[in-house]
Amino acid sequence: MDADHRDGPGALPARVVALAAVAAVTYATFLLESLLSPEFDVFNGYVSELSAADQPFNALYGGGDLVTGVLAIIVAGAALRGLRRRALATAGWTFLGLFGVCAVADASFPLDCAPSRATWCALRERSAHLSFSHEFHAVTSGGVVICGVAALLLLSLAARRYGWWPAVARWGLPLALAEAVLAAAMMTAMFAGRWIGAVQRMQVAALCLGFLLVAWALHADRRGAAPSGRAVPAVARDEARV
Repeated sequence: MDADHRDGPGALPARVVALAAVAAVTYATFLLESLLSPEFDVFNGYVSELSAADQPFNALYGGGDLVTGVLAIIVAGAALRGLRRRALATAGWTFLGLFGVCAVADASFPLDCAPSRATWCALRERSAHLSFSHEFHAVTSGGVVICGVAALLLLSLAARRYGWWPAVARWGLPLALAEAVLAAAMMTAMFAGRWIGAVQRMQVAALCLGFLLVAWALHADRRGAAPSGRAVPAVARDEARV
């Protein structure tokens, strides 16, 4: 058995693992819409419309995306610094960090209004008479999906290739493929003009599950990293061998 399988990826501090779990919760603020924003159409309205600049509770929904992005950057940075560096894993954590950057941008460039709720907004959107923030939001949202799928896919491949993170090795790839299928379904729904909201909400839920899966894998590594209960980063162990 080679060193990759024998030594594992290492372990991160408990606070970093907790941040990964918190990110899954803060990214799921759309679940509050049934209580705070029942007027929204969950089947045909974009999730992003909840955080549109002219909507009530936009700070809550947009704040959830912002916090998630910041936490994703912190977790990815800690993983790149503290865990064993292997190509697939490094690429996966890098894309998780890029997901965080896109999520922060998503919150920083909200929609001006909710096209599914206001005819005037839909007409102005079609005629390109809305702000740069409104137009650029489509770019940041696309980046969130692409980087989220890529992060989970690469981490899943790393788990299988190096014998790390059993939970990610088992469930990561199916979840990444489900996200990819939902992304394709989202494009179809956009062309059809129906079921956009339902598909997008499933897509966001899949990303939340991805965060929970990563958090659980990191927690499992902490439990098995050191009998004394202290997490020993892989990089530190490598340096100790020199």
